Amino acid sequence: MLRIPPGGRAKAHLHADHETAIYVIEGSAVMYWGPALEHRMETNAGDLIYIPAGVPHLPINTGQTEAVAILARTDPHEQESVVLLPELDALVPE
Repeated sequence: MLRIPPGGRAKAHLHADHETAIYVIEGSAVMYWGPALEHRMETNAGDLIYIPAGVPHLPINTGQTEAVAILARTDPHEQESVVLLPELDALVPE
């Protein structure tokens, strides 16, 4: 389960070796994705998001309430293939 408080954001990253499916249960968030985080997607409760392996992404809760989602990944050791991308963090405004 993923919980992002209002104003919260992840660090830019990718999952090198696995896919991720995210089902938003409550709230809303914005997902930036792509090689330079150039794509922006609004997500709301009821949305299903698919992130292929190797795709940089960064979620931000721009709403006033907590965003809650269920995540499913194709690798039981998914944290071992997380690659942080600090050079992309500054591409998305605070």
